[in-house]
Amino acid sequence: MQYRRFGKTELSLSVFSLGTMRSLAAADTFEATVKAAVDQGINHLETARGYGQSEVLLGQILQKLGTAVRDRLVVTTKIPPTVNAESMAVHIDESLRRLQVETIDCLAIHGLNTPEHLAWVQASEGCMAAVQAAQQAGKIRHVGFSTHGSLELIQAAIKTELFEFVNLHYYTFFPRHAGAVALARQQDMGVFIISPADKGGLLYTPPETLRERCSPFEPLHLTYRWLLSQPAITTLSVGPSHPDELAYPLAVSDRPEPLTAEELAVLNRLEMVAQDALGSDRCHQCYACLPCPESINIPEVLRLRNLAIAYDMTEYGQYRYRMFENAGHWFPGRKGDRCTDCGDCLPRCPSELDIPKLLRDAHQRLNGPERRRLWG
Repeated sequence: MQYRRFGKTELSLSVFSLGTMRSLAAADTFEATVKAAVDQGINHLETARGYGQSEVLLGQILQKLGTAVRDRLVVTTKIPPTVNAESMAVHIDESLRRLQVETIDCLAIHGLNTPEHLAWVQASEGCMAAVQAAQQAGKIRHVGFSTHGSLELIQAAIKTELFEFVNLHYYTFFPRHAGAVALARQQDMGVFIISPADKGGLLYTPPETLRERCSPFEPLHLTYRWLLSQPAITTLSVGPSHPDELAYPLAVSDRPEPLTAEELAVLNRLEMVAQDALGSDRCHQCYACLPCPESINIPEVLRLRNLAIAYDMTEYGQYRYRMFENAGHWFPGRKGDRCTDCGDCLPRCPSELDIPKLLRDAHQRLNGPERRRLWG
């Protein structure tokens, strides 16, 4: 296991972090997973107020591990932004009790996803007032934020200079947030990548087509290497539901060096395959088509279509596409079939795509069959 400096926090984190959202099937499995991760060199454990009993279970395990082991670990928990300081203060104290610690190593404002959330953070009487008071009282060491928001929002949050680290989405198949990673590095912030195996493409179980395109490398390992080769990135989230699921991702935990010529050649091959498969219908993810009058997340819909056609990543596309209109600000935007053919986006597309046609095609590919309703 390799370790990296987590930006201005000066913490040294393992390049893989244990995310505990999926390890909730049973208390004994949760404990075994945490212990296995620690035994294999992971020193950063991440939980959240919204992850069911995760904080409670992790707190119990920390007591069992003993002081010597606990002192080597860094624990992050995440709390959603609140409109006022009073609510945040209550939530911080609840997390301290659940984790059974006197101090939270790292607290992330969880889901800073909208301009409204950012306004709450910046308000003089908002949630950051409670966070900063808790820091002064020794209840919190370091403060960051996690986000599923737009590039522009992430950059705006970084520019507030209120945070020491950021948790965000950034993958080989979603490089959109490269600018946010670069800006975070400029401000010496730690960068934690959220769920590159799952959100980055369901890469634990990749389609055979993608495996062939990535040969001789596994798609998951290639994605991890792409991320770890970037000095701005500190650590990647790994979210096993069982101890046995740690071995596969941690196979590259000792390889943060620059990409090899062979790895670069495979990444270039993936790019050429996409261009050949999609041709003049390829969306290049410039985002010039937004905003859409019908609130369709056009770039994301077409990104999922790109992946389904180029690499047979249809299962992943369906998984993400069906979140539209069901996940609120965590995955904003409406489905492609909401297009009214208004044409507002067409003159703004530098690739001159027939966006309405592509949106309908994406919906047909990714929405799946309508389920029979159980009531009228």
